[in-house]
Amino acid sequence: MVEVLLGFGANLGDPIATMTAALRGLEAAGIRITARSGFYRTPAWGKTDQPDFINLCAAGETALSPRGLLDAIQGVEAALGRERRERWGPRVIDIDILTYGDGAVAEPGLTIPHPHLTERAFVLVPLLDIAPDRVIGGRSVREWAAGVDRSGIERIG
Repeated sequence: MVEVLLGFGANLGDPIATMTAALRGLEAAGIRITARSGFYRTPAWGKTDQPDFINLCAAGETALSPRGLLDAIQGVEAALGRERRERWGPRVIDIDILTYGDGAVAEPGLTIPHPHLTERAFVLVPLLDIAPDRVIGGRSVREWAAGVDRSGIERIG
């Protein structure tokens, strides 16, 4: 079994219900969820003329390969109505693989650790709930989070 960290985001429909369903779907697909952060309301990032997002992070364990994990995640996203239309645009659900054990993967369509993980407050703040001492790129989540702008981020549950 490999420990994975996952990031979730949504800003269409009922994001909290959708992310809760996504967690159940991942469990059914072979990812045992071992911890999850609170829900956070965060300003849109990248493309800012859209509703705020709801974000959370989860830790899990899986026997799936990195590509198998991505396939399982994309299956859950599709089952919940995810349509890939616009980069950084509004979405009903988005699930990112943040880490896969201590490994690194660089394949077409799959980069682990997530390439923007250490610069995004909407990921780092929820990660503080479940993995503040996890080292990524030579620094702890706590250290990375200390260096990002947390403006507009609010824990909502």
